[in-house]
Amino acid sequence: MSRPDRILSRKIEFVKGVGESRAKLLFSELGVRTVEDLLQIFPFRYDDRSVYHLIKDVQDGDYVQLKGEVLSLEKVKGKYKNRLRGTFKDGSGFLELTWFQGAKWIVDQIKLNTEYVLYGKVKIYKGVKSIAHPELELASDHQSKSSYLPVYASTEKLNSRGLNMKARRNIVLNILQQLSEKVLPETLPVDVVTQLKLCSRLQSYQWIHFPETNDAIASATNRLKFEELYFLQLKILQQKRIRESKLIGINFDTIGRHFNKFYYEKLEFELTDAQKRVIKEIRADMGRGIQMNRLLQGDVGSGKTIVALMSMLIAIDNGYQTCMLAPTEILAQQHYQSISESVQGLGVQVAFLSGSVKGKTRKELLHYLKDGHIDILVGTHAILEDPVRFDRLGLAVTDEQHRFGVVQRSKLWMKNKDIPPHILVMTATPIPRTLAMTAYGDLDVSVIDELPPGRKPVKTVHRTDGHRSFVVKFMKEEIAKGRQVYVVYPLIEESAKLDLQNLQVGYELLLNDFPKPDYQISVVHGRMKPQDKDHEMQRFVSGTTQIMVATTVIEVGVNVPNASIMIIENAERFGLSQLHQLRGRVGRGADQSFCILMTKTGLSEYARKRIKTMCETNDGFKIAEVDMKLRGPGDIEGTQQSGVMDLKIANITGDTRIMEAARYFALQLLDKDPELSDSNHANTAVHLNHIKAQHQNWGRIS
Repeated sequence: MSRPDRILSRKIEFVKGVGESRAKLLFSELGVRTVEDLLQIFPFRYDDRSVYHLIKDVQDGDYVQLKGEVLSLEKVKGKYKNRLRGTFKDGSGFLELTWFQGAKWIVDQIKLNTEYVLYGKVKIYKGVKSIAHPELELASDHQSKSSYLPVYASTEKLNSRGLNMKARRNIVLNILQQLSEKVLPETLPVDVVTQLKLCSRLQSYQWIHFPETNDAIASATNRLKFEELYFLQLKILQQKRIRESKLIGINFDTIGRHFNKFYYEKLEFELTDAQKRVIKEIRADMGRGIQMNRLLQGDVGSGKTIVALMSMLIAIDNGYQTCMLAPTEILAQQHYQSISESVQGLGVQVAFLSGSVKGKTRKELLHYLKDGHIDILVGTHAILEDPVRFDRLGLAVTDEQHRFGVVQRSKLWMKNKDIPPHILVMTATPIPRTLAMTAYGDLDVSVIDELPPGRKPVKTVHRTDGHRSFVVKFMKEEIAKGRQVYVVYPLIEESAKLDLQNLQVGYELLLNDFPKPDYQISVVHGRMKPQDKDHEMQRFVSGTTQIMVATTVIEVGVNVPNASIMIIENAERFGLSQLHQLRGRVGRGADQSFCILMTKTGLSEYARKRIKTMCETNDGFKIAEVDMKLRGPGDIEGTQQSGVMDLKIANITGDTRIMEAARYFALQLLDKDPELSDSNHANTAVHLNHIKAQHQNWGRIS
């Protein structure tokens, strides 16, 4: 079935009031190509034009509609730019009007001592009320079909080139007048519309742009949010079902000697109930003949690596190879060392691959890998390169999944000729349930939601520069007890040079407070040569140095149980997720650990909220919820993994109930009609295919 009408897909330049040059502007400024694109730029607020205000009542920042006369117009010379100034009067007082451009045209158009309807934003400066670039319309011409006029996101360029708010409204109104049920047919199943008492699709577009009441705004908003989330869920759930039905997985039906010997003889501690539950989920997944595509969430220090290793041993027991990818060489090396020690005596061959493995060593490694003599390959992005060939890759584990581009991760699927390997994706950045349900709906999710016994929560405090002497005293007390300290500075690419200077200055100040030979300090940052970095890291790991001054290069990849203090300088410059990751570097031993967030005195509200959250909770899931509210959920389904998910009107954080309803009804439909082949669902199928065509899907690659 084809789309019933082509008006929505019509290029925007062919719409009345647009034309070629304005169409180019709409695309460059707003990404609008078609009529549908323009209709889906929804108003972010409405001007209530049913009310007239009095000048005497207006407040600074108000958007107001006034009725009165323009008494005078005069050109005023400014220091840098001339402006046009006018005086507007109603029955209650006077107000100044200002134009910074278009003076000649305005003077010619405005009739003095004639009644106008004026609209604009009030500014009060030194007691003078003014409105810059007001909308003015002769009272005799003033008509509005709606009390509420839409206000759209705009830019200075659009406003200055004939696409101001009034022009935009007229264009949208003209489009809406051409729409009908045929052009904008119902896309939701009739029973869903009836059960939820939703307005029609046509009504929702008419009411969202030009509503007559608050109820109309609410009804249209609710309908459009539900529709958007419903089709997002349909797309995700359908992809999951297709993957499960078509993508055959390697059947790991054996739990053999490697797994059992490790679990019963080598494991030195009891697994938590959460770890046991997750291993059972993974075992079941890999034994049902369908490719596993599982996300393993667990807070910092929850024991994800042991779960991954035991999953790898299941693969080895079934005659397959495995690999683990880490985002940095330091973290990959740590995994390699940890796994190598853990499997000693099991007859398991472990190898390491990164960009720094070259020449004869690399050639031999690739040969043994292809011949099947290597059981576990641990490494960086280098594993994804074409020359890296496995004999039988059965399980691929990626650590810190948000550090790998989706396209890169998709290369793992190509490492087997016939059947793709099972995929286990690990993250120490907990994902809120609402986001996991939406963006990761195609993955099965396992959560390790408890820490190993004996772990004490890290105590987090906020200190400003005025408290630095107390912080230094505390550091000395802890070092005297035999503890070690991290001092971390930001490293933001845009200000990398400045950040490294700050780190250097900070290091020199620490030398004053912690002089040699009584104290030893390591310095590590991402611009150092790998061998120098590793040398400094090892000095800290071995206890030779008591303090490590570093950039966020240590966010992942250093495990020093003896380190009990994490000091984060300029903490206001870090995101919540990054602060939580850094804090996870301490608290790995039996001793009480501390995280001290150092900031300047004056903080923005956004920064204060982040710091307050860190001090109040160690729960990664709560932190992730706050982070999502502050930053937006990220376009996690696509290749962009930061910013705001590509939703036109719905909000993952605020519209949880709508999203849950959308998922419920999407599941019901797919249970009843998996292929959407029923004639009653024809429009739903057409619209879903239209959405799929607009977005090439990378979501099904874990």
